[in-house]
Amino acid sequence: MPARFEKFDGKPRVIVTRRLPQAVETRMAELFDVELNLLDLPWSAEKMHAAMQDCDVLVPTVTDDLSAALLAGAGDRLKLIANFGAGVDHIDIPAARARGLTVTNTPGVLTEDTADMVMALILAVPRRLGEGEKMVRSGSWGGWAPTGMLGHRIGGKRLGIVGMGRIGQAVAHRARAFGLAIHYHNRKRLPTVVEHGLEATWWPTLEAMLERVDIVSLNCPETPESHHMIDAARLKLMPRHAYLINTARGALVDEPALADCLERGGIAGAGLDVFEHEPAVEPRLLALPNVVLLPHLGSATFEGRLAMGEKVIANIRMFVDGHRPPDQVLADY
Repeated sequence: MPARFEKFDGKPRVIVTRRLPQAVETRMAELFDVELNLLDLPWSAEKMHAAMQDCDVLVPTVTDDLSAALLAGAGDRLKLIANFGAGVDHIDIPAARARGLTVTNTPGVLTEDTADMVMALILAVPRRLGEGEKMVRSGSWGGWAPTGMLGHRIGGKRLGIVGMGRIGQAVAHRARAFGLAIHYHNRKRLPTVVEHGLEATWWPTLEAMLERVDIVSLNCPETPESHHMIDAARLKLMPRHAYLINTARGALVDEPALADCLERGGIAGAGLDVFEHEPAVEPRLLALPNVVLLPHLGSATFEGRLAMGEKVIANIRMFVDGHRPPDQVLADY
């Protein structure tokens, strides 16, 4: 069972695993007995284990793998894992609950930033922006030509959104303004009023949607069910002129299968902001001209990072004051 919410005496000991915006770190130093990772290097499992023996609150990020084995060895002092980020697939939530730990995250604050990045990639890949930028920098551009660097317009195309939560709906709103028709696959169908407002077509199976859309955007969390959801079989269902966009989690895509598909012209291109084994990238993807690769920039705005920090602080303060934190991650996440 999760820990009951009891008020702390004095300042809680808080350990932060990566550098955060300076304003966030400064505010934490004012409120808590905080230890910061000033070197900003990812921690080993051994160092993480030591930290979990020495704090009341751990503030991890997506770069930290909090496995069941690691959580089972947490010290009795640790009561709260206040994650800096919305996704918690790097934390074994059932193991945390079994250990009596409360877990919080920072939902909602990155919706607009991530949706902007999706649209940036939806524009960049069909219009060959990555190729064009490299051509100019390399000095190989010979000037404008009527048939030079031709791409495809996105207006009038069909966008298939996988995962129609906050981010998926924000993508849909933007995409409609660019003249895209909205299709989606979700575990649950949207309410009729929302679906009508987005003029969105729901497909009960992912396979049915993949066959019919021109651009696929992945906007769902990674779970055991969604791991490698885009594999060789599903890539074969996509039209040869289609594009794949992933700003969610790298493990949603079987990267070697995607490289195989792109090399043989199975789909027209891809835009990837996340990778399964970050910072490593499938080498064959690096060599393909029709793939735009970004270093996990989806949430990388000053405003977004500050808002994440504010949520982390609010969750910690509510918890140590003996109240349920506003962003507690539930067991059925």
